[in-house]
Amino acid sequence: MAHWIPLTLLCALSLATADAVTKRWLSGWSARDLTVVRFGLAGFVTLPLLLANPPDWPAPVFWGWVAWLIPLELLALLLYMQAIRDHALSLTLPYLAFTPVFVTLTGLMILGEQVGAHGFAGIALVVTGSWLLHLDDWSPAAFRRTILAPLTHPGSRRMLAVAFIYALTSVGGKGALQYMPAAQFGPLYILLVGIAALILFGGHSRLPRAVRAMPVPVLLVAGLVGVMIVTHFLALQQVETAYMISVKRISLVFGILFGALWFGETGTRQKLSAGAIMLAGVGVISTQAPP
Repeated sequence: MAHWIPLTLLCALSLATADAVTKRWLSGWSARDLTVVRFGLAGFVTLPLLLANPPDWPAPVFWGWVAWLIPLELLALLLYMQAIRDHALSLTLPYLAFTPVFVTLTGLMILGEQVGAHGFAGIALVVTGSWLLHLDDWSPAAFRRTILAPLTHPGSRRMLAVAFIYALTSVGGKGALQYMPAAQFGPLYILLVGIAALILFGGHSRLPRAVRAMPVPVLLVAGLVGVMIVTHFLALQQVETAYMISVKRISLVFGILFGALWFGETGTRQKLSAGAIMLAGVGVISTQAPP
């Protein structure tokens, strides 16, 4: 198996677990509070990795990449939280599936990354499975409703914007990796984003009180996000961005299992069928992408 695939699967599992812990114990928190936990606190959790392996001062062009990545990361998370808070999940989450498709375009335009026909077929399978995963039913009416929703529904448009922003930040992160090794860039990046989150939202956050009241779930979410960020960049440096982001979408399959085991969610059989389509796409990608 290619070295980047286990790293990406660990990244996906960490993301899904962080989401599940957030839903179970922190679901009443505001988008700002969750931003501070998932970025601000996570940045300090991974700080020992940075101190143990400090990077050399990078070239000025590196800071150019980082300067536009940080505000986009914060904007994407806020839009994401608002979309799922204010609108039906069936009209928002399916559109996050389009990130790998957008990445094939942004990767080509920004970094010159190319995806072959075989690899794009694998990406298409992952996107299709991701889309089906969030449909209440697979009837023609459900397909028409979700396909046309961005024309009329603000929540759908907001999540489609999130998907495109993530396509930009994913490729931008790969661009920054040209100037710093992933083992150093991951902890540094989450620290910088975390500092920005604390500056913007920390004054209105209840984080200090929350950590005292329920330290285990808060610190667990921060630690899992830290693992997700570090493994994300370790995998990303080895493969085209579109392939890595597609395989990372397997976090949705892990989310199905958490939903069934922790929250008693129904419709698992239909969702697992969609997950099987995603896994088939990962299998196709693994035969196309470099080891």
